[in-house]
Amino acid sequence: MADTIDHGPAAREVDRPAAQEGRLERAIAAQVRRIRHASGATLAELAERTGISKPMLSKIENAQTSCSLTTLARLADALDVPVTTLFRGADAPREAVFTPAGAGARIVARGTRVGHDYTLLGALRGPHKRMEAHLVTLTERSEEFPLFEHPGTELLYMLEGEMVYGHGDSSYTMRPGDALQLDGEGTHGPQALVQLPIRFLSVVAYGEMHDQVP
Repeated sequence: MADTIDHGPAAREVDRPAAQEGRLERAIAAQVRRIRHASGATLAELAERTGISKPMLSKIENAQTSCSLTTLARLADALDVPVTTLFRGADAPREAVFTPAGAGARIVARGTRVGHDYTLLGALRGPHKRMEAHLVTLTERSEEFPLFEHPGTELLYMLEGEMVYGHGDSSYTMRPGDALQLDGEGTHGPQALVQLPIRFLSVVAYGEMHDQVP
């Protein structure tokens, strides 16, 4: 039976490594799995390209074995990447930000004085990446709404209330459970507050480092 290719969260899941396995093995496992999935190749196909058996490839992708230099070279050639790509993440610390309820920094922005509250839930920054998450609470109607433009991609997830949100020439009526993903470089912002209070989560992901805060 041919291998199936998972998508979504399942494709990002990895087996929990045993305590004795090293950081190098885990880094190689993550990179091989990621690149293979991105290319759409099955284990069987990668085995054919490399001359490495499927059981051995499975062990490599689950950090259950150490690779020889010959094996690494075969993998890199078959995946069409430099050998150094397979070591990414071996030495870099992995950052996480935990923000307890009510402890996020309040961002004072245009609209704050009329009941538009922006709470920073956390931000990850590093080489070539940045992500920020805000909890936005709107408690009063106003005649003028702030508009935003910024690099990167934004995800809005509606938690409470109802509003009409604009992006470019389009408008979207958002209710609890609705999600909107948008290109941050297009002008966007609330257009009408239909049912107050309104709360939604805003997550902005940047491809490169920027100083602008949405």
